Amino acid sequence: MSAETKKEIQLEIAHVLFIDIVGYSKLSINEQHAAVEELNRIVRASEQFQRAEAVSRLLKIPTGDGMALVFYTSPEAPAQCAVEISRALKEHPRLQLRMGIHSGPVSGVVDVNERANLAGAGLNMAQRMMDCGDAGHILLSKHVAEDLEEYEQWRPLLHDLGACEVKHGVRVSVVNLYAEQFGNATLPRKFEAVQKRRIRVRWTVMTAALLGLAAIVAGIAMFSHYRARSTLAAPEKSIAVLPFENLSDDKENAYFTEGVGDEILTDLAKIADLKVISRTSVMQYKSGISRNLREIGEQLGVAHVLEGSVQRIAVRVRVTAQLIDARTDAHLWAEHYDRPLDDVFAIQSEVAQAIADQLNAKLSAAEKAAINQAPTTDLVAYDLYVRAEALRAATSFNARLKENLLEAARLLDQVIARDPTFFLAYCRLAEVHDLIYFFGSDHTPARLALANTAIQTALRLRPGSGEAHLALGEHLYRGYRDHEHALAELTLARRALPNDPQVLELTGFITRRKGRWEESTKDLTRALELDPRNLFFLQQLSFTYQYQRRYRDLAAVLDRALKLVPSDPDTRVARALIDLEERADPTSVHATIEAVVAEDPGTAKSIAEKWFYVALCERDNVGVSRALAIIPPEGISEGNIWWPRPFFEALAARARGDASGALAAFTAARAEVEKTMREQADYAQGITVLGLIDAGLGRKDDAIREGERAVALVPVFKDAIDGADLILNLAVIYAWSGEKELALKQLAEAAQLPSSLNYGWLRLHPDWDQLRGDPRFEKIVASLAPKEAK
Repeated sequence: MSAETKKEIQLEIAHVLFIDIVGYSKLSINEQHAAVEELNRIVRASEQFQRAEAVSRLLKIPTGDGMALVFYTSPEAPAQCAVEISRALKEHPRLQLRMGIHSGPVSGVVDVNERANLAGAGLNMAQRMMDCGDAGHILLSKHVAEDLEEYEQWRPLLHDLGACEVKHGVRVSVVNLYAEQFGNATLPRKFEAVQKRRIRVRWTVMTAALLGLAAIVAGIAMFSHYRARSTLAAPEKSIAVLPFENLSDDKENAYFTEGVGDEILTDLAKIADLKVISRTSVMQYKSGISRNLREIGEQLGVAHVLEGSVQRIAVRVRVTAQLIDARTDAHLWAEHYDRPLDDVFAIQSEVAQAIADQLNAKLSAAEKAAINQAPTTDLVAYDLYVRAEALRAATSFNARLKENLLEAARLLDQVIARDPTFFLAYCRLAEVHDLIYFFGSDHTPARLALANTAIQTALRLRPGSGEAHLALGEHLYRGYRDHEHALAELTLARRALPNDPQVLELTGFITRRKGRWEESTKDLTRALELDPRNLFFLQQLSFTYQYQRRYRDLAAVLDRALKLVPSDPDTRVARALIDLEERADPTSVHATIEAVVAEDPGTAKSIAEKWFYVALCERDNVGVSRALAIIPPEGISEGNIWWPRPFFEALAARARGDASGALAAFTAARAEVEKTMREQADYAQGITVLGLIDAGLGRKDDAIREGERAVALVPVFKDAIDGADLILNLAVIYAWSGEKELALKQLAEAAQLPSSLNYGWLRLHPDWDQLRGDPRFEKIVASLAPKEAK
């Protein structure tokens, strides 16, 4: 095998057309050869095929009864090629084809004959699209259809078919591409069967509902009291693994002790027959504090808790564990282990197995194998991994987010240097790089390539594991916005990781970005059932309500969060902001900010951006200056947009009427943003910030071009959150540039969407001063006002 063949091809996005000869297996051998030759001639005659091949941006993969064409040009290329092939088939009526198209990641592999080949989700999903169709169909994934919808000429040709169940029970959204001259307008047989099942189910449900209505009405009084009590009862097979106590003389062994408890929790969480509370919630009950197990059981919604201790002495380890019924404080099981240190992973597996037996949990063969699989044999590597895991878990939006992630990446690099087979370390390393890329602190191809490398290694070590599916799903979501295939990977991950709230968390994030708000709310709520004291999950659920302007639900979630962290400044300010957003009343949030600053000036940095915003709404230049003083030199990352400090300096100067100061600060801000954009030229969030800066500098044409380009890069139908935010930024750019008509048009659109637009922002903030007094603007403001304020 040549050195070139051995070289690993990086994971990258490709645009795949999968073609299949219908009825191929029923043909004689001679007929099969003739059909394949005829197909090859038609494909090679396609203009799109010839163009891509001429610039070496096409790979051809024969599949026996067809082929896969992998384009590296544009999302339009495989669709246009399929149209050309379909038109050509009019002159070849005996050749029946079906075609599927998807854009997604592919990577190089070496096949059994030691030849370079391709594999990956892009190919798999294109084949699944094709498998949903019959002769003549050209079926696209929803992801590809959304890309094509950006071009007006494709829109009338795209026909949504809904969801189709494919391999492993995964449901994928399918779009039919056809017109009078090409494709097949007939509903595929798979979808006909789905429609018939739905009709049968609908009639069955209606009949059952009618028959049961009387019984339900009659039984409401009898069962309502019982139901209220029963919903409070924790499932019998439910458990929380509380942090183990470190009994070692060397307190540096605290991470080792934490890791022992984490591994037992992780093993138990793989058992589908159990409900296991996640790490974030149980870590709030660290050893050394008084524990009321009944209260803990009620707070976490579990019937049992596991407590224990770890003592590490030289080359030996002592582990004790006891299972307690949290409802009665009864001790159900206890065990003591005293073994060589390198036997610690076997102890963890034995404890998990013993707990499963005590709770009468049913284990599949795969679950037993997963519990018995040690993460590594290198204890130093494991200690580094636990330290990195603690940093990675602390990814709530705070000032240390970037530093925590970079330090976690550094530790994980040390882990895999010691143990190149440490599978979970590669999964975590990929996630850390994806988070750094996604939140915008390093949105460069180089950072994404680091995530790619870790993902490829993880997939090679354990290709079918739940953790690999989870890591790939997050990678596709955060790195490529491939929402459709990310959801498919998360569906597979959930089967192997039934108690992992991160699967539900990511699913909720993706469905939210796809504009499926109710579905997202349900996913995040289910994640909270497995991790009920996770502040980050509560923050995310609050954002979902905030975007929808569901202020009562928003208040309820933040009140729940405040019960967990009553002194947390971010949560206190977020709760007080509701009156400003809903009613344009800054009184509450102003008082809360002053209280936070007075209680602990050191914590004020985390609320600096909100303080600055509130002060601008109040037209309080003293407050603006005070907030500006604590904005850090490196600026602020809000969501996945980075704002340099000079941008805030420019806004402060504008607010006090200092035109020359604003000009100097905007100029400095532009230099900083340009520096970060050199290696990420298509980063929409960076481009929109440039547009706002150029609008402040009076560079009208540049500002509008940048703002419009950002919206085109991430349209709202592709990302309901970022797309809406970019529309709002474009509205500000238009307003600052004197384009009132265009600004009002963008605002009118945003007011109809779930977004961060709210009554208080429009009513009070100087962003919109150029539009005030226009009846159309006032009408938009009134449409967002609370009923009593209209």
